[in-house]
Amino acid sequence: MSIQKRIDSDLKDAMRARDATKLGVLRMLKSALKYAAIAKSGVEAELSDAEAAQVIRKQVKQRQDSIESFEKGGRAELANKEKEELSILNAYLPQAMSGDELTKVVRETIAEVGATKAQMGVVMKALQAKVAGRADGKTLSAEVQKQLSS
Repeated sequence: MSIQKRIDSDLKDAMRARDATKLGVLRMLKSALKYAAIAKSGVEAELSDAEAAQVIRKQVKQRQDSIESFEKGGRAELANKEKEELSILNAYLPQAMSGDELTKVVRETIAEVGATKAQMGVVMKALQAKVAGRADGKTLSAEVQKQLSS
């Protein structure tokens, strides 16, 4: 089942269960997916699962930024609301890589590319294709820097 069909199905289930939070998040997500499809190639466009996951990751990043801002501002109730929305969104993303998996993939990619300290961009480009959204760019970057400097 594609990500979008799963979202549609879960949206209907949330309506039946009268789960206002989940319903709101899924409606927002469905809207963001539709907007991305229209921006891609018109009203009738469909997003692939990879493109849909990219949109979901963008929404997750927005929630993470909001949580950070709310916590800095002392708004715990709003931060908790965002955390709840974040957990709903995370259910639609592919399983994240473990730290050991990530270290192994970075090490293999550096060996394949034969990169030096100055070639972090080459390694990152190769890694982005390999991990396909199973790790965020910030984590990847930190791991690459750590391994290239050692």
